[in-house]
Amino acid sequence: MAAFQTACWIRTLLLVGFVSSVSAGQKNIPAEPGQTITLPCRVSENRPVIVVEWSRTDLGSEYVLRYRDDQFDPELQHPSFKDRVDLQDRQMKDGDVSLVLKDVTINDTGTYECRVAYSKSNRRKRSNLSSDPISIIYLQVSPPG
Repeated sequence: MAAFQTACWIRTLLLVGFVSSVSAGQKNIPAEPGQTITLPCRVSENRPVIVVEWSRTDLGSEYVLRYRDDQFDPELQHPSFKDRVDLQDRQMKDGDVSLVLKDVTINDTGTYECRVAYSKSNRRKRSNLSSDPISIIYLQVSPPG
C-alpha cells in the first residue's frame, strides 16, 4: 500500500511540475489550411505602444510582423508572411495588438511570440528587442479530419 501511495505522490509531483512549467500566457490554437486566424495579444500597461513585433521561434532574425511608427516595417519580414498578416486593430485600442494571419498553411505551424516597446523606451532593432513576450501561442495547422 505504501509503495502505491508513493507512486501516486510521485506522479502528482511530475504532473504539477509539468503544468507549472507551461507559461500562463501560452495558448494553443488549432486551425485548418485556408482559414484566417487571430493570434491574441493584449498589453496591460497604459502607455503608448511604438513597436509591435510578432515573431516565430524557428525563424531566427526574421519576423512575422513588425509595426513601428504607425506603419508596417517590411525589413527582415519572413517572405512567407508578406501580404498575409495584419494587426487586429492598428490603433491598438484597449491594448489589442493581436495578429491576423490569412490563408494559413501547414507551414505556419509553430510557436509565435508577441512583444512590444513603449514610447518611453528606446527604439531598437529586433535583435535588441529582448523583452519577455507578452503572449506565446502555439499554432497547429492540420488538414480537416
